[in-house]
Amino acid sequence: MIDYQSFLTNKQQLDGDHGFIPDFMPDVLFSYQQALVEWSVRKGRAAILADCGLGKTLIELVWATNVARHTNKPVLILAPLAVTQQFVREGEKFGIDVSRSSHGEMSGPVIVTNYERLHLLHADDFSGVVCDESSILKSFDGTRRAEITEFMRQLPYRLLGTATAAPNDYTELGTSSEALGYLGHMDMLSRFFVNDQNSSRPIRGKWKTDGEWRFKGHAEDAFWRWVSSWARALRRPSDIGFTNEGFDLPALGVQEHTVTAVTPRPGMLFDLPAHGFHEIREEQSRTVRERSERVAELVADTGQPAVVWCHRNDEGDTLESMIPDAVQVSGRDDDDAKESKFGGFSTGDIRVLITKPKIGAWGLNWQHCNHVTYFPSHSYEQFYQAVRRCWRFGQQRPVTVDIVATEGQHDVQQSLRRKADQADQMFSELVAHMNQDLSVPRLDIYPNQVEVPSWLQAF
Repeated sequence: MIDYQSFLTNKQQLDGDHGFIPDFMPDVLFSYQQALVEWSVRKGRAAILADCGLGKTLIELVWATNVARHTNKPVLILAPLAVTQQFVREGEKFGIDVSRSSHGEMSGPVIVTNYERLHLLHADDFSGVVCDESSILKSFDGTRRAEITEFMRQLPYRLLGTATAAPNDYTELGTSSEALGYLGHMDMLSRFFVNDQNSSRPIRGKWKTDGEWRFKGHAEDAFWRWVSSWARALRRPSDIGFTNEGFDLPALGVQEHTVTAVTPRPGMLFDLPAHGFHEIREEQSRTVRERSERVAELVADTGQPAVVWCHRNDEGDTLESMIPDAVQVSGRDDDDAKESKFGGFSTGDIRVLITKPKIGAWGLNWQHCNHVTYFPSHSYEQFYQAVRRCWRFGQQRPVTVDIVATEGQHDVQQSLRRKADQADQMFSELVAHMNQDLSVPRLDIYPNQVEVPSWLQAF
C-alpha cells in the first residue's frame, strides 16, 4: 500500500535513472562537460540544451562511446547535413572511434549519418541513438519526423542535443519528452496546462498566458521541475555551477540597413510602408534587387569570409549573380553537393557562402568567419541559429551582423527583438529551476500547512 507522500512524489512525473555509471571520461573534457556526460549516461534518456560552442559534439561522442562499451553494440548519431564531417574530425582530434555512414554501411562502435539517410539503417543494429541539433526535427515533414521518432522508441538509450529547443517552445519540449520516452506532447499539456478556449491546438513560441494554453494554478514550478528531471540547459558553464573562464564571447555588432524600393507598389505614385502579410510579401518580392545590391556592397572585396542568409530562391540567385566569389547552397543541390560546398566554406576554399537558414543554420561551426548578413523573417530560432554559426565560443574576433530590410519589415524586426527578450527570460527560468537540488523530492506545490477558517477554529 503506497503512502500519501509517495503518491505525491509519483504525481510529479520525475522519472528515475535508466542508464549506468560511465567508465570512459577523456581528460580533454572540461569539468562542466564531464558533469553533463556523467548525468546523461546515468540518466540513459536525456536532453542537453547547451548553447553553441559549449562542446555538444564532444559530449555526444563520449556519451555514445560509453553506451557502445556498456552494451557491446554500436550507437548511431543523427546529424544535420554536412555536420557528420565535423563529428568525424572531432573524433580524430580526440582519439574517439567514429565512422560516417553515407549509404547504410556500418563500421565501428559509433556511427554518424544525416537524418535524411536514416532509412538506410535499422534500429535492431544499435543500442542507442543521439539526435544532434534535435530542434531541427520540427522542420521535417510528418513522415520523416515519425520515422525518426519510431526509430528512437526502439532503443533503450537516447540523447537529444540542441541549443534552442527550450524553453520558448512548449510544443518542442513535449516532442522532446515524447521522443525520450517520457510524457507525450498532449499528456504534457493536459497535466501542466489549462486551455481556456477548449482547443487542442498546441502552443508555439508563447509563454504563460499569451496563448490558448496557460499554466494551471499550481503547476508552473512543477512543470520546470519535470523538464529538469530529463534535461540540462546552459548558456555558460556557470549555469550549472562551473567557472566561465575561457568562455567569454567576443563583441557582437548588429547593424540595421533600411532599403527603399525603387519601384513603388502597383497603383501608387509613391512607395508607402507595407502593412500586413500580403503587402510585406509583395514588397519583399519587389525589392529583391535593391536588398541584394546592398548585401553585395557589404561583403564585396573585403577579402574576408562572409555568410549571406536569404529565404527565397530568387534572393539566392540574385545574390550569387552579384557577388563574384560567392557560392550558393540551394534546395536544387543534392546532398553530396551541399556537403561539398559547406565543406569548402569551412576550409576556406569558398569566401562567401549564400544559403537559407532552413538548409544550413544548424550544427555547423564557422568560427573562421565573423561577418553575417541576414534578411529578417519572423522566425527567431532561424535568426539565432544563423548568427550563432559564427558568434560562438571559440570565435576570436568581434562578429558583425548586417540586417538588410525594407521599411515595410519594421514590424518583423520588432518581433525578433521581442522574441529574443522572451527567450532570455524563459531560459533563465529553466536554469533557475535546474539549479535546485533535484535529488530531494520537493512537495511544496502541495501545501503542507492548512489555514483553518476562523469559523471552524471555535470547534
